[in-house]
Amino acid sequence: MHIKHRLAASLVPLCLWAATAPAYAQLAAGQRCAVQSGPRTAALVELYSSEGCSSCPPADRRLNALRKEAGAASLVVPLALHVTYWDQIGWTDPLAQAQFDSRQAELLRHQPRHVAYTPQFFVGGTELRGWDTQLPAAIRRINATAAPVNIGLSATPAPGGKLVLEADASAPDGQTGGQLYVAISESGIVSTVLRGENRGATLRHDAAVRLWLGPVALAQGRARLRREVQLPASWRPEQLQVVAFVQRADSSAILQAVSTASCAKGAM
Repeated sequence: MHIKHRLAASLVPLCLWAATAPAYAQLAAGQRCAVQSGPRTAALVELYSSEGCSSCPPADRRLNALRKEAGAASLVVPLALHVTYWDQIGWTDPLAQAQFDSRQAELLRHQPRHVAYTPQFFVGGTELRGWDTQLPAAIRRINATAAPVNIGLSATPAPGGKLVLEADASAPDGQTGGQLYVAISESGIVSTVLRGENRGATLRHDAAVRLWLGPVALAQGRARLRREVQLPASWRPEQLQVVAFVQRADSSAILQAVSTASCAKGAM
């Protein structure tokens, strides 16, 4: 476990892309993906990581295998958020964004311990320190609860390399407070680390967050987010996934989450 103060980025990374089988071919083929959350609560699993952290690769591998490990009946939405406060320890993480430092700090305001470190897991908005043994059980506990919020999410390819994102959240109780977020993640990213604690290592990242949108507050139990995104040429559409989730207004608890992963299985 490593605890680091935030530092400014200064190094230039080298990032390579894996030649993996398409996981999200619908987006690459120009097809619309639309998904709807169900009655059970999906477990949003957030991993705060860094390529500059020598203890992070095992956590990255665990997140990469999470859906398979949790089982076909599980509802799990993984996200890897790379932080910037390792960037001057010897290696600038090409996936790191300062807003993920802020997201980690925001979640920690609602935890018993307010210490940011990497790798750090949050399941359903709650820190899980025993992630090496407790992840499957934490996911099952969340899946066993009824979701107080419904989320509809769609991703539609548009001309010119654009992607139209639409997310709608609604609660049967108009008094339910919450905030709607949408993210785009990419899988199959391979990075060769040239300096720092992981010098010489080749790292593989799945569910690495590329774009973070929101929050949009629920008003009278409803929220809507629509955004047309210009996809950078370096992002591979066949490896992209879109995620939407709702977080309670007064805590870090995640009320529901959904992703376009089901479209990769032909469930439109």
